Amino acid sequence: MDVITLEAKAREGGRKSNRAARLAEEVPCVLYGHKVEAQSFQVRELDLRPLIYTDEFHRVKVSLDGESFECILKHVDFHPTTDRPIHADFQVLVAGEKITLTVPVHYSGDSIGVLDGGKSEILVHDVSIRCLPKDILEHIEVDITNMKIGDSILVRDLEFEELTFNVPEDQTLISIYLPREIEEEEVLEEELEEGEELEEGKEGAAESSDEGASERS
Repeated sequence: MDVITLEAKAREGGRKSNRAARLAEEVPCVLYGHKVEAQSFQVRELDLRPLIYTDEFHRVKVSLDGESFECILKHVDFHPTTDRPIHADFQVLVAGEKITLTVPVHYSGDSIGVLDGGKSEILVHDVSIRCLPKDILEHIEVDITNMKIGDSILVRDLEFEELTFNVPEDQTLISIYLPREIEEEEVLEEELEEGEELEEGKEGAAESSDEGASERS
């Protein structure tokens, strides 16, 4: 897993300090952990982009006042209008101590069902997990190659012994379904076939009746 290093500057807490940081195009941040005293700092907004605008989860090394802290990005607040980051929280990792985080879910492969004309419906794009720091993943990989039309993959189908999923086991991740228009076409074709068989049956019965009448006469 790639580790992204952030060169941080210590700052004082408070609105005035936060405002000054944002005017300098820097983001106010807080670093905390069970065995670390909370510290306020700021980093360049540009330096946060690889952590925010990505579909992978990353470890972070925060370099602050000559110390280095291995962390994860725990939470980001965005401006409601500009959508720019305005605050970020970082949690320090402690070896042997489990941590809760949210990682992306990637779906790989070309499913049999889609190749047969079906469509995939992705219901979950990221998932909350709990694990040790050494077991943190960049993403959860889900292979959909063998999925047929009507199949679904649930959380309980995932095999990651080192992870605990913080979602119900029956949560559906992805489903393969038949589009309505194709389903309606198949139903119509079946009805037409049944109609043709029924007409053929009537014609056969009529011919048998005519032959019987001829023999009696």
